[in-house]
Amino acid sequence: MLDELDLVEETVVLGEHELSILRPRDGEALLDEDAFATRDEYLPYWVELWPSGLALARAIHGRALRGARVLELGCGLALPSIAAALAGGRVLATDWSAHAVAVATENARRNGVELEADVVSWYEPAELIEEGPWDLVLAADVLYEARNVPVLEELLPQLIGERGEVWMADPGRPAGEEFFVRAPEHWSIRTTYDAEPPHVSVRRLRAR
Repeated sequence: MLDELDLVEETVVLGEHELSILRPRDGEALLDEDAFATRDEYLPYWVELWPSGLALARAIHGRALRGARVLELGCGLALPSIAAALAGGRVLATDWSAHAVAVATENARRNGVELEADVVSWYEPAELIEEGPWDLVLAADVLYEARNVPVLEELLPQLIGERGEVWMADPGRPAGEEFFVRAPEHWSIRTTYDAEPPHVSVRRLRAR
């Protein structure tokens, strides 16, 4: 599947690690009009190395996960998943796009990291719930569309155990603000801001 993609390499410095991350050169080249129509206008957002993914990876770096079961939703290029694996987590990286999962797997391999990756949509999450509870759920910039808000509001509590956490990085999207306005009803939240511009927020959610 990687042979179908025109990939370029970017270097990401994460503490003492210099990571080699592959991504498609041109996201528009992956836009399939038939898939766009039949998958409710899903776009290949996964092709970019987004600031939220970088911020979440930096937030994870240096943590001692030590065998914790970690799930990333909408992993894209899998930088947060790689950071979690480097921190000792047992990671499952998921995305709705098979191409994203293939690139995520290769990015882990080329950086000497072991993780699992699978094609799973959070709109059809039964297997993720069944494999839970997860100690840590990661999600970078997943609230880019309003339709994702109610789905994730319902899903996230089902994924974690009593002591589990959800870490969400968000650049301030309107749908994200909608989610986080209501989140304190169900979650205790600790918010930090990434030191690098554009200063993405990283919220750590724990069930009340």
